Amino acid sequence: MNLVEEVNLVGCCGLYCGLCPRFQSKAPSRCLGCKILCLTLSCKIFNCCVKKRGLATCAECEDFPCEKNNPEIHQYEYFITNRVCIPNLSRIKEVGVEVWLEEQRERRVLLEDLLGNYNDGRSMSFYCIATALVPLELIDRAVGEMLTSGRGDDPDIKAKAKALRAGLEDMASKSGIDLKLRRKVKA
Repeated sequence: MNLVEEVNLVGCCGLYCGLCPRFQSKAPSRCLGCKILCLTLSCKIFNCCVKKRGLATCAECEDFPCEKNNPEIHQYEYFITNRVCIPNLSRIKEVGVEVWLEEQRERRVLLEDLLGNYNDGRSMSFYCIATALVPLELIDRAVGEMLTSGRGDDPDIKAKAKALRAGLEDMASKSGIDLKLRRKVKA
């Protein structure tokens, strides 16, 4: 994927579309990214950032972070990876979009390796969430531990996926990273 294609995967909100299950899908309903499809018509962040202010990302906005892109709101989102929006935008602000994209490309390549070698047909969303939220060195460590334990040699893809998921969940949990949806407590 070249830089122009990669730039199209930068959501103005701070998401990287290359780590999304809808982007990684092989189904006819595959999404090509926020900047390609018109799914953004109803997105309040896209409408404010791109349409109203003419910016590429919220990192360029003088009001960042604002009520529309607030981490307190995103902690209970239906889309778990929204938890990285503010940190991603802060990183873009710090190092620039090209350096940030190189970091995200590493995540995407790792995700595609996980999907190619450890996907039992039910793990895509989990691997997408893990590669978006968990530091790469922890993912590498989980894969390495699974391989050195011999569980990575199992010809049963379901067994390999189960072992890797358990390792990733353990690494994430020990690092205080929640890979599950947080629901608001109803009053």
